[in-house]
Amino acid sequence: MQSPRPPLISPTSPLDQRTRMFSAEHFIDLIIMGWLSNVPLAIGSIVSISVFCERVWSFRGLEAASRQLAAKVIDQLVRRDLEGARRACTDNALPIAGMFQEALGWENVSADDLDRVFATRRAELARGLKRGVWMIGTVGSLAPFVGLFGTVVGIIRAFGVMSESGESGFDVVSANLSEALIATAAGLGVAIVALIFFNYLQTRIGSLNAVYARSSERVVQALIYVESNAGEMPAGDEGPQ
Repeated sequence: MQSPRPPLISPTSPLDQRTRMFSAEHFIDLIIMGWLSNVPLAIGSIVSISVFCERVWSFRGLEAASRQLAAKVIDQLVRRDLEGARRACTDNALPIAGMFQEALGWENVSADDLDRVFATRRAELARGLKRGVWMIGTVGSLAPFVGLFGTVVGIIRAFGVMSESGESGFDVVSANLSEALIATAAGLGVAIVALIFFNYLQTRIGSLNAVYARSSERVVQALIYVESNAGEMPAGDEGPQ
């Protein structure tokens, strides 16, 4: 009778220990052990993702719609239809519509005064675009330090275990060192993702601010064009482009 074959991996073999180390249960246990740093990192991740999704959703289609509204307002101004231009702004919920509406409410003012009006409104719009973005920047800046804090705590625990047991070696401190390294990796991971979110939103905000600036310049040019050609503009003139 043939004796049963021994298992390829014994429960105490190094390969079995490595398999257990990289198992999902072991990984979850290490995360729970490092709750002191992992909980703040998890909260920071949730905040970053929430703000990023809200900002991306609010920016959706904003550039194209702002350009279309600016073109419509300029077209009405070139046609000398000031009320039509105001109606186009009143009936629109875009942030840039309020800027145009305020500027169109001023009469007999110089181009410099209109530029100042637009500059003030653009600054207000820029603050609205940046709403909540500072939280992503804060998470990206602090996450590596939170991970480093978890690393230090894990190393302190590892030395504490060595002191209490009176023994040394990797087997004694492996769990605490793994906790420390996971804290470092988690902090870097959260920081990298937050930095990507932050840079993307900053790029989108800069692009929108450029659209607002160019649109306000074109509206000022249209107003100057209409005033300088009042009563002399030939039929079919399309105004400034």
